[in-house]
Amino acid sequence: MLSLQYGFINTCLKSLVVDKFGEETWMKLRDEAGVQDTFLTYEVYKDDITMQLVAAACKLLDVKPDVVLRQFGEYFFYFCKRSGYDHMLRTLGGNLFEFIENLDALHSYLALSYKEMNAPSFRAERNGDGTMFLHYYSDRRGLCQIVPGIIEAVAKDFFNSEITMEIVNQIEEVERTGKKEHVVFLVTQKPTFLNVVCSNKLPQTPPCLPRGPRRNGFSMCRNHWETVRGLVQLGKGKLLRGFEPVYPKNLCIDLKTFCNAFPFHIVFDKELMVRQAGVNIQKIVPGLQTISIHLDQYFSIVHPEVTFTISSIRKFINSHFVLQTRRDMMPEAWRDRPMLELRGQMLWMESLQCMLYQASPLLRSLHELEERSMHISDIAPHDVTRDLILLNQQRLAEMELSNQLERKKEELRLLSQHLEEERTKTENLLYAMLPKHVANQLKEGKRVEAGEFKECTILFSDVVTFTNICSECEPIQIVNMLNSMYLKFDRLTTVHTVYKVETIGDAYMVVGGVPIPVSSHAERVANFALGMIIAAREVINPITGGPIQIRVGVHSGPVLAGVVGEKMPRYCLFGDTVNTASRMESHGLPNKIHLSPSVYLVLKDKGFMLQERGEIDVKGKGRMSTYFLEGNLAATEHQIMGRSVKEADSGRASAQSARDCNTEAALYRLGKQASPVLAGGLPSPDHQLTRATLSQSPTSIEAEAPPSAKHIRTSFCVVL
Repeated sequence: MLSLQYGFINTCLKSLVVDKFGEETWMKLRDEAGVQDTFLTYEVYKDDITMQLVAAACKLLDVKPDVVLRQFGEYFFYFCKRSGYDHMLRTLGGNLFEFIENLDALHSYLALSYKEMNAPSFRAERNGDGTMFLHYYSDRRGLCQIVPGIIEAVAKDFFNSEITMEIVNQIEEVERTGKKEHVVFLVTQKPTFLNVVCSNKLPQTPPCLPRGPRRNGFSMCRNHWETVRGLVQLGKGKLLRGFEPVYPKNLCIDLKTFCNAFPFHIVFDKELMVRQAGVNIQKIVPGLQTISIHLDQYFSIVHPEVTFTISSIRKFINSHFVLQTRRDMMPEAWRDRPMLELRGQMLWMESLQCMLYQASPLLRSLHELEERSMHISDIAPHDVTRDLILLNQQRLAEMELSNQLERKKEELRLLSQHLEEERTKTENLLYAMLPKHVANQLKEGKRVEAGEFKECTILFSDVVTFTNICSECEPIQIVNMLNSMYLKFDRLTTVHTVYKVETIGDAYMVVGGVPIPVSSHAERVANFALGMIIAAREVINPITGGPIQIRVGVHSGPVLAGVVGEKMPRYCLFGDTVNTASRMESHGLPNKIHLSPSVYLVLKDKGFMLQERGEIDVKGKGRMSTYFLEGNLAATEHQIMGRSVKEADSGRASAQSARDCNTEAALYRLGKQASPVLAGGLPSPDHQLTRATLSQSPTSIEAEAPPSAKHIRTSFCVVL
């Protein structure tokens, strides 16, 4: 049989994890268990979900299941209190024994609203030494450790008492017909479970009153004057003695009146033979009018799940009993109706050796009343079942409304989450096209003023013989080549924190020091340029099958930056610095990084390898002394590319690396052979130098660039 439970349990478990360990732990536990994030209170879920959550919690927190279940039991009690069940729980009993004895009645009441609820059952037995045995029955195996957590929390909170619980037996009673787990706990408490009077000291018992056995903590021996004194004190608001009922010598009610006043009662003897029945139950089950019929012929016991014998019933006599009519023994008119269920109390009458079953119809709503062709008038006026049906009808309507609200709330939460994800994607796309602070100003409807940057470094690059490649290749080959190259370049912009301005065809433009001014703009762009040369070797020329060749030009100077356009706004740079950087690229050489004099002046003392090219004619600029950037003495290729170094000999100490760096730098200055990161060649595999002048420590980035750094604007229409 598929076991189900309401989302209230899983919601409590989620609340426990969030309160004790945080939201992040719950997300990990949820992912580990493979369950949803939210549970609806009135929705029914499979038990497997709860068991998966418990197993995941044990694995994630590295604790035993018993610890998790015990903690959950304690938290479940306080969660129920916070959820509005505080007063209901407090009024179950005046001590722990009474509380446990009435748990089944509470579950029965809640079942009126929660039809699919499959609650456990409890039975308590007092012991002479003040301890008690708690019998726990459940269809769900392996969850018995929840019980000590709950009961210990109840004892401490409601009765200000410390108790201990230990399992003394795990059996299956022969009286029970259901395949349920039966666990017996020994509950030890101080003070004992007997209802000891805890008020001020009582007057000492007179000598005439023997200190004999006591019932419920009060003496059973009382004379006439004690009764009078008790009544007098009761009238004054203070009861000195325990209440003792007074019974008449004869029952002052005739049989017909009794059968009409309690229309659903049944009296039967040890052999289950019916001796007496109420008028309405006779009307519904006419067989009860037959002399010498047996009760188990017409009814079966639904709760508790015990065999239909007097001994079994007497053993569970403190439980409420639910009997259901047998379909094959009902009149023809009932064949297509749901069977009638009765819920009530079993009372053993020792003098008559008979059992009285005082019951009422178990009906949850007016709809169930109509299904059985019954009316409110069939229930005795004094029976609160009439009120329960009407109140529960309203309760069910409120629950349905609450359930709908919960569903709508969950739908809104999912929509909000989806909207947030889409908003993040949109923002990432926008931040890839414009600087973040500029994009935020545009989103707020503000005007973005153009800004002047007195110092920055601009880089241009292009692919050598790109026109020839386009003329001899298919368009898709050009697209794949450029996309492969630009993805690598985009990742490097994140590694070295430079801003990608735009791409037009094969031209790639970045800037350092804009839109956020930094003093190390030239070093950042220089390291980025070295990375471009290395990355270009991994991009295949579709014509030759070898690596492509690129030209790189770099220039430093002032620029004016601002947003141009409204329909497709672009963050553009203006000024002679842009033109000069472009000229450095167009007058450069394949696989070379061409530097202007201004860049040379910034980098010459920063650990970079620079080679003088000499004076050349630059279009629009005349004669200029330019330079080539050959490498960075203070960084390895892995550092330039932002990759993790994975060498076979990983045990080399960083101190040795620093010594190697100093040695090679000295050799370079002496004109000896060294192994720096060169723009034209790879360093030796074992070469490692410490980073000294990198503007930002490159992170280990193996994957593609984040959305904010990916290639966005490439005008392929110009190329094709």
